[in-house]
Amino acid sequence: MERRDFVRLGLAAGAAAGTSGLVLAATAQKPASARFKPDPMLEAGVQLQQQAMRAGKLTAQALATRYLARIEAVDRAGPRLRSVIELNPDALAIARERDRERKAGKLRGPLHGIAVLLKDNIATGDKMCTTAGSLALDGVRAARDAHLVARLRTAGAVILGKTNLSEWANMRSVRSTSGWSARGGQTRNPYALDRNTSGSSSGSAAAMAASLATLAVGTETDGSIVSPSASCGIVGIKPTLGLVSRAGIIPIAHSQDTAGPMTRSVADAAFLLGALAGPDPQDSASAKAPRVNYASFLRKDGLRGKRLGVARDFFGANEGVNALIEKELTLLREQGAILEDVTIPNSDKYGETELTVLLHEFRPDLEAWLAAYAPHAPVKTMADIIDFNVRNAKREMPYFGQEHLIAAQSKGGLQARDYVKALANNRRYARDKGLEQVLRDRKLDALVAPTGGPAWLTDYINGDHYGSSFSSPAAVAGYPHITVPAGLLHGLPIGLSFVGKAWSEPALIAMAYAYEQAGRRRRAPTYVAHIRV
Repeated sequence: MERRDFVRLGLAAGAAAGTSGLVLAATAQKPASARFKPDPMLEAGVQLQQQAMRAGKLTAQALATRYLARIEAVDRAGPRLRSVIELNPDALAIARERDRERKAGKLRGPLHGIAVLLKDNIATGDKMCTTAGSLALDGVRAARDAHLVARLRTAGAVILGKTNLSEWANMRSVRSTSGWSARGGQTRNPYALDRNTSGSSSGSAAAMAASLATLAVGTETDGSIVSPSASCGIVGIKPTLGLVSRAGIIPIAHSQDTAGPMTRSVADAAFLLGALAGPDPQDSASAKAPRVNYASFLRKDGLRGKRLGVARDFFGANEGVNALIEKELTLLREQGAILEDVTIPNSDKYGETELTVLLHEFRPDLEAWLAAYAPHAPVKTMADIIDFNVRNAKREMPYFGQEHLIAAQSKGGLQARDYVKALANNRRYARDKGLEQVLRDRKLDALVAPTGGPAWLTDYINGDHYGSSFSSPAAVAGYPHITVPAGLLHGLPIGLSFVGKAWSEPALIAMAYAYEQAGRRRRAPTYVAHIRV
């Protein structure tokens, strides 16, 4: 399947409402980067925030209050990023309770009192809605928490709100634009407001770049964590399928869907992954998930002696990206890694069959979620959603249609011969004859490549302009993928990817952390109206 057919979805209807903020950088007396710079504690990560709380210099309530004020100043006003689709009305009450627990000596772990944002396709059994950005579910509250949400609550996190996304997680139209939903409007890239965030975890990426919370959770079927993370200059982890329970996530396809961390640092991603990951009786794939303290793998020597395959077939046509990544490969060598050029076998053999699998799984998976988590919703089936969009076309389909929804509705389900054949093909060529083969035959610890190209201009007429992408091999295989900021090209972030075999998150985190600490390539966003080259 072409990446543009899958990850890019939905931007259009926010265009008219979104243009007024673009003049801010030109008209402000001070540069936007200075006016919207966060105070250091909001930019800080889990470890420094916990240190301040232990010292009595910070409370969970104060932290949540300051993030809420920043959301108002940067997301709702100022650059108007539109990355947060809804705020949790109970956030401050939860934060006060975490403070009472701390005072009483009850600490739940490293996320105690830490502010987290969740993508709006993750069910929360509270006062917030769970909509995947669609007006068809506007006002609908989930019957209960997703498994990962329950784990976050147990870990002591303060769920601050929900983030905007490409509607239906980028599975609505073949000609949509990432970061737009009918409910949330258009998410903007903090590095250049006329540039795209990529999708579908657009809001989570932009919110992290702009320091609107300590941590965020995104979801991915193919590229929807790693691509927006790279485009917004943050760290993203797409875990092994089953490491984080899929239960409660509005689905596209159970064979590829997963949630994962989106943060400003590898350390924060490791802490968040530790809270998200764990077995769930509702998700059979999670039974194989190992119990690991991911933060224990934050090692500055994590690259020493590691054999890395440079996936040359996933270097793109952008010469600037290629040159930037070549310099980062030198940094990997300086940290003790052994690099070897490779190609990933058979990566051209599951493009069409990936889409076949996703379309077959989409309708039954979505309808099962509606029955379990939103039985009171006005839509019960894929056909209901399609009909809702037709009846509300001015708001739901002002610029692009719903070709993927219609195609999914027409598929024969999970017993169809073409689905079974396509799924077997994907697993054969993405796993056994793909990533597993190259990692095994070349005795590699991981593969590295550019995550993708720089953010493209948001285009409501033609849709997304994806260039190269390294997301599909790991996504189709169900294997882990970490992207780390590798620097800026013309002021736009570029990511470096680390991909490994199933359940290799500890090793990948060690490598990603060592690279991050050696280079420290992340730079705060500038909120400029557009890039001047």
